[in-house]
Amino acid sequence: MSKSLIVIFAAIVLDAVGIGLIFPILPTLLQSVTHAENVAAYIGVMAALYAAMQFVFAPVLGSLSDRLGRRPVLLISLAGAAINYLFLAFAPSLWMLLLGRAIAGLTSANVSVASAYITDISPEDTRAKRFGLLNAMFGIGFIIGPILGGALGDYWVRLPFIAAAVLNGFNLLLAFFVLPESRKPSREAINIAALNPLRPLRWVFSLRHVLPIVFVFSIFSAAGEAYGTSWALWGADTFQWNGLSIGLSLGTFGICQALSHAFLPGPAVKLLGERNAILTGITCACVSLIVMAFATQGWVIFAIMPIFALAGIGVPALQSLATRQVDASQQGQFQGVLASIVSLASIVAPLFFSSFYFVVREQWPGAIWLSVVTIYAISIPLVLSLKFRSQQAEAASV
Repeated sequence: MSKSLIVIFAAIVLDAVGIGLIFPILPTLLQSVTHAENVAAYIGVMAALYAAMQFVFAPVLGSLSDRLGRRPVLLISLAGAAINYLFLAFAPSLWMLLLGRAIAGLTSANVSVASAYITDISPEDTRAKRFGLLNAMFGIGFIIGPILGGALGDYWVRLPFIAAAVLNGFNLLLAFFVLPESRKPSREAINIAALNPLRPLRWVFSLRHVLPIVFVFSIFSAAGEAYGTSWALWGADTFQWNGLSIGLSLGTFGICQALSHAFLPGPAVKLLGERNAILTGITCACVSLIVMAFATQGWVIFAIMPIFALAGIGVPALQSLATRQVDASQQGQFQGVLASIVSLASIVAPLFFSSFYFVVREQWPGAIWLSVVTIYAISIPLVLSLKFRSQQAEAASV
């Protein structure tokens, strides 16, 4: 494995550790700041604010990575994350917490730039495997982050956020001193009109053959927001888990997810094909979510984790397919647009899930997972409609 891949994967691991640190303890922090018992709505607002800022700025950062290079944009993103965690660590009021999330969303481009970086340095036939490894690195971060965050949070509610700020600071230094640039920047003048976040969306909507892929990404992203919004609340309400128990549940999922993403995407695509790999992932997710909805004992959640982790095998196939739809000079822009559209879905989804959880919390907290099953079901007709063509075939048809 090349040095560049090692560094980018290490950066993703540290980024995921920082994110994972805050998940088990964020509800407790919000309770201490807002003095409200049911903080589901506040979690939804924070997630939606982050996504709204990402929606506006992710395409711009993606385009800048094509013009200025991947490395400087990644550095900006890492610096923004560190600032966000400092706000979470020391903010005495809700508006300062929201300001920190807004800064993080404004500068967030880690995943889209990392995806473009991997596309730059990877032959087409290795991309599914490397995107699987990218997701596996994120899973490894979630092995460490939630467990550490839960343990630190039980000691002091602010401590996980200080740890996350330190980790992101180290991540920034690693990228600054070690990570090389992956492609020669175009150095083209930046068109001010391109700063309009809707302009890149018009560009991608003009590529009709990629729209089903874009919509599937949006649905997957919307469904994924349920976990960040509801997992910690649901674990505490259903099983009376403390921060460490919530962290252990997320860490166990991270172990299963890392193993799944590291070893299964490549063989799954070869054995099943891209379409069936995606459908298999959806099926595993729905089965697991139904079990979670009706579970009354915490051990059931740990038992279902291996099947739940298999839900991710289709995502690398979808990512690999998406990279073949545009040429190399537009990968940063396209990845930025995908991140922006995913963020657009992520603006609405946390508000929906937090509101839904607020309503069902007293009667049946597990009902939140059946709502996710419904959203996944919507994606099945879109997956069946996907056209699996190579970039060369696509170019020939234009």
